[in-house]
Amino acid sequence: MKTAELANKVFDDSVAKYHITDNIDFPCPNPYEPTSLEGILFAKNWVDAVQWHLEDIIRDPQIDPLEALALKRRIDASNQVRTDMVEEIDSWFRDKYAHVTPLPDATINTESPAWALDRLSILALKIWHMREQVERKDADEAHIAKCKGKLDILLEQREDLTSAIDTLLDDIENGRKYMKVYRQMKMYNDPATNPVLYGKKD
Repeated sequence: MKTAELANKVFDDSVAKYHITDNIDFPCPNPYEPTSLEGILFAKNWVDAVQWHLEDIIRDPQIDPLEALALKRRIDASNQVRTDMVEEIDSWFRDKYAHVTPLPDATINTESPAWALDRLSILALKIWHMREQVERKDADEAHIAKCKGKLDILLEQREDLTSAIDTLLDDIENGRKYMKVYRQMKMYNDPATNPVLYGKKD
């Protein structure tokens, strides 16, 4: 099984397991070796699933402002974790392909393998939730038809992205592409670079 195909399997497994409890505080039941690619991908998607539902909760128009603030802080922290995990996945690929010597005309891709897999992880969540809408018994036919059309597009998008990722990895493995990993260097979470946190004066 190719890497992106494997990722889809792991992501779908994670999404299904999350929805057994549908609880943002339920601990991640990772069935894979934590340092394996499958283990890292499962944990990454679990974080994505939790954040997806945090984003749903915070949009409740009746939410208590203090609860909303606490959720916003949690979402911010989750975003940092997600970024760190993507970089961990890229490090895994960089180690895997460290022995490869790029061809003289090798080129770099617009995004790294891990950031492409990040999009695949989010697609797994979109597909699960759009399928949930299609299967609703309390929705009218127009809503079902609209969501069915969107689901078809999401499934096509996943197929295309899966193929593109596996092609990219094959190109890297054979020296036609090469990897460069740029750290995100997020500034707003860093007390040394966020003016509000380090107390910048006007």
